[in-house]
This record gives sequence, structure tokens and C-alpha cells, in this order.
Amino acid sequence: MPELPEVEALALDLRGRLTGRAITKVHVAAFSALKTYDPPLTAVEGTLVDDVRRHGKFLDIEASGLHLVFHLARAGWVRWKDELPPVPPRPSTKSTLAVRVVLDEADGLTPGLDVTEAGTKKSLAMSLVRSPADVEGISRLGPDPLDDAFTRDVLAAILESEGRKQIKGVLRHQGTIAGIGNAYSDEILHAARMSP
Repeated sequence: MPELPEVEALALDLRGRLTGRAITKVHVAAFSALKTYDPPLTAVEGTLVDDVRRHGKFLDIEASGLHLVFHLARAGWVRWKDELPPVPPRPSTKSTLAVRVVLDEADGLTPGLDVTEAGTKKSLAMSLVRSPADVEGISRLGPDPLDDAFTRDVLAAILESEGRKQIKGVLRHQGTIAGIGNAYSDEILHAARMSP
């Protein structure tokens, strides 16, 4: 499952690749991935990418005031393609492709992103919103551990306010601390020489 470090690295990579590029089309190959209907996906067509950010485990592609937000769930990932097929993807239960984001042509090629999800449990989510706070999961996030304001004192205050709750559960709760999941909570506790 992609957690904070992986999604942060992905956002940094995509920021360099996408900023200033136009989104020409968004194809949904797995209808279950689409979580919003207003604004419609056609609203993002022709917009320029201004930035790519991370909110906890959410990836946010900001384009001309709209936000294409992905939550990669357990088995999702974003793959950069220098050249996308000219034919739109067809919905298929056998394919891992959930969403394709097509960019403007460059050097005779049509690049873009394939958002994929392996496995049978399909929980990847894509939302097109006017503000990231319109995505319920983002609006409930706690402080971000990579933010400069997240200090040792902030962590101590969180742990004190959570009382005698299981430490692993406190670290994993997205409303308490954003972006830490099962794998990294175990790593943090191992480094601290504490039992999860």
C-alpha cells in the first residue's frame, strides 16, 4: 500500500513531469474508481496543470483551479507513459487499468498517466473537485508529519491526548496523523524499540 513517503515521491516526480502541461482527456476504465460527478470529468479537459501535491496518502493534481485527486488504496499506482495508445481503454474486469490521464502532445508523442489497481478488491478512488477539502478523506486529515510545524512537541501532545490507546492505532489513524499506514507504523515502532 502506498503510504506517505511513496506518495510524496510520486507527487514530486509528477510535479516535474506535469506542471505546465495540458490535460486533454481523462478516461475511466473502472467506473468504481470515480467518486464525484460535479464538476464532470470533461471540465478538466484543456486545463493546464499548475501543481501536484500530496495530502496524507492522497495525490492532488491541480489544474486551472480544479483538483484531480487520487487515493491509491491498497494496490493502486500511477505509471507514467511516454506514449499512450491512440484508442481509449475499454472497461474490463481483467485489466488493472482504472483511469488514464492523457496529456497534450509533445515531440510527436502523446504522453500521460495510467492509474492502475492490482487485485480483486477495488477501492482506488478518483475525485474531480474544486477544492481538496471537498474530498471527505482529506477534510478529516490530522497534521502531516513532513510539515515543518510537526515537531516532537506536537507528537508528544498527540500521544498525551490519545491516552492509553494502542500506539499503532494512534499512528495509523489518518485523523490523528496524516499519511502513516500499517507498514510505516510498524517501522516507526521498531525504530523506537516498541511493540506495535
